[in-house]
Amino acid sequence: MNLLIILTIVLLCYLIGSIPSGWVVVKIASGRDLRFFGSGRTGGTNAMRAAGFLAGFFTALLDIFKGISAAWIVGWLMPGNPWLQALAPALTMVGQVYSIFLIERKPDGRLRLRGGAGGATCLGGTIGLTPISLIIVFPAALLVYIFGGYASLTTITIALVSTILLSYRAIIGAGPWQHVLYGIIALALVLWALRPNLERVRQGIERPVGLRRARMKKLGQNIPE
Repeated sequence: MNLLIILTIVLLCYLIGSIPSGWVVVKIASGRDLRFFGSGRTGGTNAMRAAGFLAGFFTALLDIFKGISAAWIVGWLMPGNPWLQALAPALTMVGQVYSIFLIERKPDGRLRLRGGAGGATCLGGTIGLTPISLIIVFPAALLVYIFGGYASLTTITIALVSTILLSYRAIIGAGPWQHVLYGIIALALVLWALRPNLERVRQGIERPVGLRRARMKKLGQNIPE
């Protein structure tokens, strides 16, 4: 019976994470297929580029809700299990990054799964594990977005600060050590998904945001898109 419940949690969390919120929102808002616009990802940043601020905002909210819903599912089906509390939001992130609903065949014949970078879903998962994280992780990410200059660094900040926060809570006895595993998996997923972005940052051709973009625009510099 327990095995069946665990498998149900695993499947539900992955499928919820796989719902391509950004693709749906942008399709409704503009008719565009988000997979063929900008970075090709289905997260809030690319949705905002494709269909405006509101599209990006609602995409981010829906993706955050995915992570939060994982905590609800575990609390409903198997409450008090710290391993599943950590695994469930990680699975929603896997679904967000590798959506079964966005499977496609590459030119060489191989199949691939597409999705977002997982930042908003990571934030939602951390909120599900410890609600106070909203007033810690979100401001940190916002500051990096404004002053750091790149959306990819903002996404990494969400996962990194989440890991640090969950580790601190475990050290002081306010949360289980298993929750740290979620932070580690989330950070690894985000870094893996953002490999192309980090390479573009290294080369100086990543699309800037926040004050970096405003400064480049003011100086009349060429802005990577």
